[in-house]
Amino acid sequence: MSKQNENELIQAIDKAHLPKHVAIIMDGNGRWAAQRHLPRISGHQRGIRSVREIITFAREIGIETLTLYAFSNENWNRPAKEITQLMILLERYLLKELKTMMDNGIRFRAIGQIDRLQSSVSKLIHSVEEETKQNDQMTLVLALSYGGRTEIIDAVKKVTEAVQKEEIALKDLDEECFSTYLYSKAIPDPDLMIRTSGEVRISNFFLWQVAYTELYFTKTLWPDFRKKDFLLALLDYQGRERRFGHVSGWDAMPETSVRARERKNPIVGE
Repeated sequence: MSKQNENELIQAIDKAHLPKHVAIIMDGNGRWAAQRHLPRISGHQRGIRSVREIITFAREIGIETLTLYAFSNENWNRPAKEITQLMILLERYLLKELKTMMDNGIRFRAIGQIDRLQSSVSKLIHSVEEETKQNDQMTLVLALSYGGRTEIIDAVKKVTEAVQKEEIALKDLDEECFSTYLYSKAIPDPDLMIRTSGEVRISNFFLWQVAYTELYFTKTLWPDFRKKDFLLALLDYQGRERRFGHVSGWDAMPETSVRARERKNPIVGE
């Protein structure tokens, strides 16, 4: 796509109706490398370029929260060498990008079973979280050692303990209360979830949180995912009507929902 067409996409975005929280399943690093007869780590290294570009653009356009699914519980089943290489890449990324986060007002958070990571990585994560906690231009969330089912089970355990200690009454347990026991507490549910690489599933990610999330799937592999791909996802999102179980139509829409445009932008799908 030419620079001119990319600018047209930016101009077509309705900044008043951007998703507040975008979550991305970054899939396809291994396939990208395999297609080029390269080791898998080359795909992960190339994928970091996409991470940098999408974070930068998300902040520029006004996305308030961006969550990247970086390492799942299932990823622990990968070869030990690949896991070690991934942890090294993560450490290097955090050390290199901390100044950028501070300069651009980006708050960093990590969710998942962080203590399962090697101690040097978990300590660095907590350090970056602490150093950036006052930043307020955008929140960057990395899901690390994360699994949606595990998150829910861990939340149930915490709720059970709280009830036994009489910190909460069982009659007061509702969806809002339960959400405060999730890893993602204090993070709004995603409005839009993007998955790259052509797979059409959510792979145990944000199972509780995506009840009313708009899902967008693209065949683009993550190392090739760039600003233009993100723009197409945002435009597709803005062409949808989010009803949250309500009746379709402008007058019936709750004020908190994102209303569809009167017509879809013709650029989408080009």
